[in-house]
Amino acid sequence: MSIDAAEPASPAVAAGPRRDVGSLPERLYPPMPSHGWRGWAGPLAVTALGAALRLYDLGKPHAIIFDETYYPKEALGLLDTGTEQKLVDKANDLILGSDGTWHGLGIFSGEPAFVVHPSVGKWTIGFGEHFFGATPFGWRIMMAILGIASILMVARITRRLLRSDLLGTIAGLLLAIDGLHIVMSRTGLLDLTLMFWVLAGFGLLLIDRDRTRLRLARLVEAHGLDATATTWGPRLGLRPWRWAAAAALGLACATKWSGLWPLAFFIIMSVVWDVSARRMVGTGRPWRATVFRDAPWAGLSSLAIAAFVYLASWTGWIVTTKGWGRDWADADTSSPVPSWIRALWHYHAEAWHFHVNLDSPHAYASNPLSWPFLARPVVFYWESLEGATRTCGAAKCVEEVTALSNPLIWWAGMLAVLYVAWRWLGRRDWRAGAILIGVLAGWVPWLLYLNRTIFSFYTIIFTPFVVMAVTMALGAALGPPDASRERRRTGIIVVGAFVVAAIVVAWWFLPVWTAQQISYDDWSNRMWLPSWI
Repeated sequence: MSIDAAEPASPAVAAGPRRDVGSLPERLYPPMPSHGWRGWAGPLAVTALGAALRLYDLGKPHAIIFDETYYPKEALGLLDTGTEQKLVDKANDLILGSDGTWHGLGIFSGEPAFVVHPSVGKWTIGFGEHFFGATPFGWRIMMAILGIASILMVARITRRLLRSDLLGTIAGLLLAIDGLHIVMSRTGLLDLTLMFWVLAGFGLLLIDRDRTRLRLARLVEAHGLDATATTWGPRLGLRPWRWAAAAALGLACATKWSGLWPLAFFIIMSVVWDVSARRMVGTGRPWRATVFRDAPWAGLSSLAIAAFVYLASWTGWIVTTKGWGRDWADADTSSPVPSWIRALWHYHAEAWHFHVNLDSPHAYASNPLSWPFLARPVVFYWESLEGATRTCGAAKCVEEVTALSNPLIWWAGMLAVLYVAWRWLGRRDWRAGAILIGVLAGWVPWLLYLNRTIFSFYTIIFTPFVVMAVTMALGAALGPPDASRERRRTGIIVVGAFVVAAIVVAWWFLPVWTAQQISYDDWSNRMWLPSWI
């Protein structure tokens, strides 16, 4: 079954049932729904809402929460020496008690630290610390910026994918009010950076797809179909957008190794898109033409770019002598392979051994099979307040940060994923296939490690694609613009009711996403499932 078997005929039917009508150029490159400010107004409006939710009181809680005990401090080591450094036992207290200036605090022990994640996400955190200091605001601000940018990206990507200004805006709004995205945008962890670059890679490949097909459409218009209906078909030309996508996915891999899966999935998806493009212009053997003409270059160039970006992220470790294991191979001078390459390989082998054997118990660990049900969200921060610190007006107050998706969006999203799977397999809609690939690339690999200690907030990597799936389902409920007035009225009511309900749910859960002080009873009322406690 092709990922890219069918094309919407025009923007007018892009959100509704597939209709194989329209000229070949129209099917190769359906026009965008609008131009200029009209395509930006809605996305920018929902991005502004998302910015308010992510930036407001960003320094709260004034604490090192969950895995912030690792990455912001490792980022400080990168800023000081170019590599991660071990810290003294009292580093947390020293940092929180300072004015944000870490130089001279004595937080480093003078020894290199063995870390198991590459450095791009930590450099991102460190960028904020460089300008705003080693404070909660300083190590969270870059995650907030990437989170805000990703809302705009989802809105514009969905607009391009579904050829609808309205649906693009809805997608951006749903991401803006998703709890997991809010929490990860307000926390100094690596996963939001990973999600950002995976999403960027997907969006760039989507632009590459449109640009390539526009070129083919113009070729058909200029020379007619006969000019392209050969055994091999035309060359697809230079692909700078695909190269940019490979660089983005390389940055994802250089944040966490789990970025390797989207890299592989998306390269294959892009090549299959090329097969479909060749088939549509009349190439006699589209698979053979793609495999022998496009696939090798696409695969090799993309992998080479991603590998170069990944290796470049280790520059600090390579060019200094202060990194863990940097001198591991220096004693053996007989090998023709440079010592830093052998030492880097050894480092990766040790990190791989750590990852695949991580099975220590954790109260908030969860099986990836349970992720679709929101069975076990992770509590990043919890504080029970009594006495003078209370401001909630009750005898017992609570502050909490829970990495919990908006339940309505997420549970509807799981149904929507089934819908897009049916739409891809049953109706051969390439857009549904692209969304499904994004979900599977982020979720399925974790099914290989059911006994490993893993957490439900890893789903942030495919949360944008869940939002796209919901939006596509809402587009189907809305119906095409040429539907009857009664059909459109019903669709508007359904879509409007869902969006309003999602906003209400977001308002209800916002206190436990952002550490707002509420009464214990109010907190308890938000714990809908016993496993959330």
